[in-house]
Amino acid sequence: MPDTTEPASQPVPLLVPADGVPPVIESGAGVRDAAEQLKAGSGPLAVDAERASGFRYSSRAYLVQLRRAGAGTFLLDPIPTAADLAPLRETINDLEWILHSADQDLPCLAELGLEPAKLFDTELAGRLAGFERVGLAAIVERTLGLELRKGHGAADWSTRPLPEAWLNYAALDVEVLLELRAAMAKELAAQGKIEWAAEEFEHVRQTGPPQPKPDRWRRTSQIHSLKSPRQLAAVREMWTTRDEIARKRDISPSRILPDSAIVAAASADPNSLEALRALPVFGGPRQRRTSRLWLAALERARALPVDGLPPVNQPFTGPPPASRWAKRNPDAAARLGTAKAEIASLSERVHVPVENLLSPELVRRVCWDPPATERDTTAVIDEILTAAGARPWQRKLTVPILAGAVRTQP
Repeated sequence: MPDTTEPASQPVPLLVPADGVPPVIESGAGVRDAAEQLKAGSGPLAVDAERASGFRYSSRAYLVQLRRAGAGTFLLDPIPTAADLAPLRETINDLEWILHSADQDLPCLAELGLEPAKLFDTELAGRLAGFERVGLAAIVERTLGLELRKGHGAADWSTRPLPEAWLNYAALDVEVLLELRAAMAKELAAQGKIEWAAEEFEHVRQTGPPQPKPDRWRRTSQIHSLKSPRQLAAVREMWTTRDEIARKRDISPSRILPDSAIVAAASADPNSLEALRALPVFGGPRQRRTSRLWLAALERARALPVDGLPPVNQPFTGPPPASRWAKRNPDAAARLGTAKAEIASLSERVHVPVENLLSPELVRRVCWDPPATERDTTAVIDEILTAAGARPWQRKLTVPILAGAVRTQP
């Protein structure tokens, strides 16, 4: 059973890197030198990346941090060095990488041709170990007794030059990863979960970034306040226009036009520049310059034929929301209730969050439309979970539960 107590002693503040803040690598020569030093190091490689989420449209990396035993820490600016990274790839792509929340950083690193041969994710390790708090600072404090103070993770990392305080923060993020990996591996081994973790890490490594969901415009904040297809069409046209502008300028869409302004315009449906500019936000100097673009988007929505309007409710491609099951399919609701209760009980026993035991969406899918076959139910459900990407350790624990829920309900 994992230890769920917090350390009693006060953590030691970690304020500066042990070897100081290294200079930022901004040239091909610097990349080659870093690659040689990293090659001479030993063991796994600690990796982190900083993006400019909320400021830029792209999710590209604006700083890459690397650390290896015997080599030290390196801060790489991938913007001026993007064409010079071949020596680095040859050195580090064959190594095990240590990242925290690897799925956040692997896509932007892959854009640079940087991809690990093996992975250890300290955030995911914390989840599997049953830690209640799995942020980097929380895990570092719990396992290493060090205090990583909140810094500049949400800053605009496309800023140049990067302030010294930001670089200090960035270097500290990889300063602890080597030691943290050792501590988390020991914890997982003590709980008998090291193989579970290996399967999870490999799944994250091999799984690319999620595919963009269809109709992303439906995620516009406050869109639920609009009730007509014509209003939704206006949101769609304005959202698409904003997205095109944001992509071309590499600026976060919310900095082009806030969601609240889109919803307000779709609701008011102004038919002139004056009426549009009378709405909140659109009267500002920046928006006045682009008023015609927004008005044109509204006019396109007004001109759409009825059969070109989006439905008020997004069509389901899988099971409906579970809240509707009791009326639409009582047997499926009963199966789901049984399965969820058993998985929750399993979660308590093995100290792994329910969502890490098995995707809730996958549980719903099996319970809504269970296999109708003369073959063994357990084997069929195992095949379904395998095809959906469930790992062996997950299937071993959850297939009997799902099979039991399917068999015991009508």
